[in-house]
Amino acid sequence: MAFFEVVDQVASLLAQRQRVSYRSLQREFDLDDSALEALKVELISAQGVAKDENGLVLVWCDRADQARPDNGQGRPVTPEAERRQLTVMFCDLVGSTALSEQLDPEDLREVIRAYQELCAGVIQRFDGYIAQYLGDGLLVYFGYPRAHEDEPLRAVWTGLGIVEALPQLTFPHLPFPLRVRIGIHTGRVVVGEVGVEGRAEQLAIGEAPNIAARLQTLAEPDSVLISATTYRLVQRVFDCQDRGSHSLKGISAALHAYRVVGEHPSRTRFAFTTDTTGSGQTPALVGRDTAVAFLRERWERTTRGAGQLVLLNGVAGIGKSRLVQAMSQQLEADEATRITVRCSPYDQNSALAPLIDLLERALAFEPSDTGPTKLAKLEQALARYRSPDAETLALFANLLSLPPPDSVPTPRLSPQRQKQKIIQAFVSFLLEEAELQPVYCVWEDLHWADPSTLEFFNAYLNRLPHSRTLVVGVFRPDFSPPWEAGPFLHTLSLDRLSPAQVEELALHVCDGKPLPPAVLHQIRSRTDGVPLFVEELTRMYIESGIVQEADGHYELTGPLPSLGIPTTLQDSLEARLDRLAVGKETAQLGATLGRDFSYALIQTVSPLAEDRLQEELACLVDADLLAHDGFPPQAHYTFRQTLIQESAYQSLLKSRRQAYHRQIALALEDRFPETVQTKPELIAHHYTAAGLAEPAISYWQRAGQRATERSANAEATRHLTTGLELLDTLPDSVRRRQQELSLQIDLGTPLTATRGYAAPEVEALYTRALELCRALDETPQLFVVVFGLWRFYLVAGRLDIARELAEQCRRQAESVGTPGALLTAHLSLGLTLNASGELAAAQEHLERSLRFYDPERHRPDRPEGAHFGQDPQVLSLAFLANLLWLRGYPDQALARSQQARQAAHNLAHPFSSVLALEFVGTVHRFRGEYAAAHEYARALIDLAQEQGFAFWVSLGQLAHGWALTDQGRVEEGLGLVERAMAALHTIGPHQQRSFVFCLCAEAYRKGGQPAQGLAILEQAITHTDQAGERSQQADLFRLKGELLLEQATRDGQLANGQRVAPPAPVVEAEACFQRAISIAQRDGAKSLELRAVVSLSRLWKDQGRVEAAQRRLAAIYDWFSEGFETADLRQARNLLTQLGQ
Repeated sequence: MAFFEVVDQVASLLAQRQRVSYRSLQREFDLDDSALEALKVELISAQGVAKDENGLVLVWCDRADQARPDNGQGRPVTPEAERRQLTVMFCDLVGSTALSEQLDPEDLREVIRAYQELCAGVIQRFDGYIAQYLGDGLLVYFGYPRAHEDEPLRAVWTGLGIVEALPQLTFPHLPFPLRVRIGIHTGRVVVGEVGVEGRAEQLAIGEAPNIAARLQTLAEPDSVLISATTYRLVQRVFDCQDRGSHSLKGISAALHAYRVVGEHPSRTRFAFTTDTTGSGQTPALVGRDTAVAFLRERWERTTRGAGQLVLLNGVAGIGKSRLVQAMSQQLEADEATRITVRCSPYDQNSALAPLIDLLERALAFEPSDTGPTKLAKLEQALARYRSPDAETLALFANLLSLPPPDSVPTPRLSPQRQKQKIIQAFVSFLLEEAELQPVYCVWEDLHWADPSTLEFFNAYLNRLPHSRTLVVGVFRPDFSPPWEAGPFLHTLSLDRLSPAQVEELALHVCDGKPLPPAVLHQIRSRTDGVPLFVEELTRMYIESGIVQEADGHYELTGPLPSLGIPTTLQDSLEARLDRLAVGKETAQLGATLGRDFSYALIQTVSPLAEDRLQEELACLVDADLLAHDGFPPQAHYTFRQTLIQESAYQSLLKSRRQAYHRQIALALEDRFPETVQTKPELIAHHYTAAGLAEPAISYWQRAGQRATERSANAEATRHLTTGLELLDTLPDSVRRRQQELSLQIDLGTPLTATRGYAAPEVEALYTRALELCRALDETPQLFVVVFGLWRFYLVAGRLDIARELAEQCRRQAESVGTPGALLTAHLSLGLTLNASGELAAAQEHLERSLRFYDPERHRPDRPEGAHFGQDPQVLSLAFLANLLWLRGYPDQALARSQQARQAAHNLAHPFSSVLALEFVGTVHRFRGEYAAAHEYARALIDLAQEQGFAFWVSLGQLAHGWALTDQGRVEEGLGLVERAMAALHTIGPHQQRSFVFCLCAEAYRKGGQPAQGLAILEQAITHTDQAGERSQQADLFRLKGELLLEQATRDGQLANGQRVAPPAPVVEAEACFQRAISIAQRDGAKSLELRAVVSLSRLWKDQGRVEAAQRRLAAIYDWFSEGFETADLRQARNLLTQLGQ
């Protein structure tokens, strides 16, 4: 490349980046030392577009900037546009039109110039920046190009100073005294160069200048009018009069205004300087003796074997982290294990992210570590715990996204069970640590914990009382902890510091060198006792040059009438960043990465040479903006306060933010493949913030799929929902609709798990997905979507729509002809017909579905079977067992239920196993084999609790309660039944409501509480009438008849057990039995018909209608061909014997 081509390219690069190291230029353009020197001479001396900095860096020096005047304010302006908080003042001369009419133009020019010079003097005194001279008006910025901690105060002082100084201007030819109107407003703007070449100005874009100008028009002559925003920032310093709300031209909302009267009597004025110094010392723990004693006392209890939890609550900056750090330092001399779990705002949707972070820190993973190396470290670490098994190693390897151990097969567990096993193991490890020596475990920022981490925290707390562990959970007030105070759980809220404590803390920040009393008074009055504000504002005073060190203390550099202290940390940060000699852009880049970032990542995305980057990071550490762990290239950095990180980030222009996020996302993709695999949500976040929706959507979908695989359904729902929200920003197209369909289908599983099968959101999701399928003619996905929508309507009890969808699915399946489609169609039809009471047709479809089942394709861990939730073979077999019993084949029913149980066991699929356990237990109960039914109920409860399946836990508890009642443990059994029913009601609609109602009513009958049973049956009958759910309808009426008779007996309406006059309950009971028989005959439910006929025959026997009873009962009994040793048939046979005597 020719030399001047290099010159042109370097000049272009320098204009874009503003600063480039010589080292980077040599590397980029392959320059030797001689060529580099020639380049420097050309750019610095010949062209004048650059300057040298310390022999290390070439700095852009725009010739237009060199020629441009500096507005007479003696300082350069920032060439790069940025977002800032500004206080804008608009000052206008009153009566300028009249002056122009009465004065000679030359005299008017003299007056205007004198007025402008007077204003400029006052403005300069308070370090304001005159952005524009607008004839007789001035537009002034406070907070640009260099911020101070008290810009609103400076603006008001400037306004009052101009009003006070203006009478000094006297001219013999003036027709009236000069007067001004001043308006002031504080707000966020983008400030930078506006205009074409030769006429460019540094202007603020936003509503703040407009509001200040409009306020000026409302002001009375010689008055300063401020907005409500500015008033809130200066009210402690200035007396103001409320001037009410006003509607202003160009401002949509009414604006509240205040007239500044003057300073409070206790305030005086002073001059400002711009010299800076710094401290950088870590502040002492001040005003927290009681809190430390409280933690220490809890620690003493902990060491005696009584685990403790302290929930530490306080606003940002109140000193929570400093307190737990101080406690940790106190324990350095003790035999104690100190553990810190860190929650992050970027990981709120990443399941168990804080625990993964803890594990990676504990294992000391290095960037150079290979997968096998990391696995070896993990295996070595786990070996120190009791009974470490191969399965645990495999689970933790999976958690850390490491390759599975060669000698260990992947555990055949559901994602939910894997998560539970990991949680249990992690809890056990922490408890074992406490057996070796007491543990001090701090949970930072619990308000950012993901749902799965909170689940772990709950499990940890359940084991805490008997562990030598003190857990301190730290969170902000906007987080509502679900844990209530108890013997081992305590809350601790940090109060603001007292004035004396504020002074003590300020003294420590100043390295023990006292500040002037007037400065301390300002710090006390303006910080409200928040330690972070005290620290930051004290440093501001030192860095600003208002005080200077002299003989072991600080002195004012001039009079201190009333130095305003900023009330927001944002102002403080902007001022601190502006005063940084180097590193502001690095701080902003780091803030874009997050509160925590590695040197490896920031080095990848930073434009700086490595030595320059390390220098700037060291400056940020020295300035107390960053803390560091280790040294480059292994260093990790953390912003000392989240608010500092957020403020640095917000100072970036949106365009620069987006550029940074894009760089970060691309760097993560290119250089950090492990992050791509383990944290796709992080890359999704950066692409989203970059405004690049398409790659962001892809990563949100990957993150959602990964979370679903881990049963982190809440996180998966958020990831996929974010992807859909982004998709809405893209123009409509076929590809966009295909993406939406894919996201909706992926969202269906976690949304159903978190909201419930019959939640309105689930209906909306599948309805939209169905629309997309039809529009795109996507037949393969159609079956998944229709199945999801069908399941919603089936569970919601809207069987007419469910039937229509199932029929639609059948027609499409027959058209396509694939096994998966036909399986889906026949299964959905079978379950719908079963709920509708069409038992024969239901059985036929379920039998057909089994013929299309292929275990290699349709198991729930296969793509074609995932949408079923449970294994379709197990589903069909379980419901077939139920159908066969209803239809009068109790032996075949038992065989099918056992097949379902064995199939689920072979699959090792927990969600299928709970279904099989529930149905095999139900068949045993139908058959009167109550001991076996009870055993299966307990097994169901154990598995469902282990896996976190709340619905199935409740079903198991209902069956268990029924069994206890049957055994005579009435109070215990009915209590469990009622709790289970309440839980099922909370869960919402479900497919087995009729069955549940029957079981509950039967439990009340066995417990001798017919009134409660009748109340349940009334609900049940109403439900079946509305929903058309008929599978158990016959038994509802049979039970109602039995309970009516028992209630009448208890009420004394039936004498000596004779079911005769008064006839009302007997008549109603007989009608219920007849209704039950009619419904059972309609449905072909022979077992329910037998039960109802037995009840009716027993009633007729008591009434003396023996022959009719015998004839009716014999007819149904003779129909049966199997199951003669089941309870129902034995009971019928015994009754026939009695009737024949």
